[in-house]
Amino acid sequence: MAKLIHFGILKIKHFVVFVTFIMLVSCGDASKQLTQIAAKQISIDSTYTSIDSIQGFITPYHDHVEKILDSTLAYAPYTISKTDGEFNTTAGNLMADIVLSQTEPIFKKRTGHDIDFVILNHGGIRAGISKGKVTARTAYEVMPFENYVIVVELKGETLFKLVDYLIQSKRAHPVAGMQLILNKDKSVKSFTIKGKPVNPKRSYYVATSDYLVTGGDNMNFFKEALSKTETDYKIRNAMIDYFSKVDTLAPKVDLRYYQVQ
Repeated sequence: MAKLIHFGILKIKHFVVFVTFIMLVSCGDASKQLTQIAAKQISIDSTYTSIDSIQGFITPYHDHVEKILDSTLAYAPYTISKTDGEFNTTAGNLMADIVLSQTEPIFKKRTGHDIDFVILNHGGIRAGISKGKVTARTAYEVMPFENYVIVVELKGETLFKLVDYLIQSKRAHPVAGMQLILNKDKSVKSFTIKGKPVNPKRSYYVATSDYLVTGGDNMNFFKEALSKTETDYKIRNAMIDYFSKVDTLAPKVDLRYYQVQ
């Protein structure tokens, strides 16, 4: 009789262990889902004061960064604006020329090819450059985004879609290395790359922003890219490097893109 009692207890223990194991397994398999997100707005006002120890730790670094940002790199003899021309502007021409000159050696070294031309977007220029000293902070004001230069290979025939885009957008998108001349009715009078007519059958290497390659500003012609080459070079850094090696910035509204009168 004692054996039967012990046997019954043993079966109960086994059952409890089995049920516990099943519960643990089922709990482990249960997926966790986010059910609620709560947000709270905290106003920073006079009731919040700085902590001296933290402020003392941060101040030297803050002052050092401010000094670097405000150190003079170049000089602008006049205001450089994104609105001083209908088809091309001083700010746009400066940006496009910087991307071309600064990125060309990088791309050449990595691929053995030359950059044929540059196209950026008018909206990517967030500020003009005032007359006077030009600093690293200037570059951050003009280009606050973390955009990188990327070089895209396009068929010559695709470039005519790029031209259509420029005409239809009615904005002075920055370009360099190309010339587009429109007739009075805004039809194309001439379109050349590095002074030569576009060959629809050959490929061209176009330096631009990674933002535009992914569809920014509806530049959908980039979807037809044959290849893409990352440069790991921020447009803003290209500006700072350029500012550091020139004395004076003097871009002009020129004949790279215009309409005959």
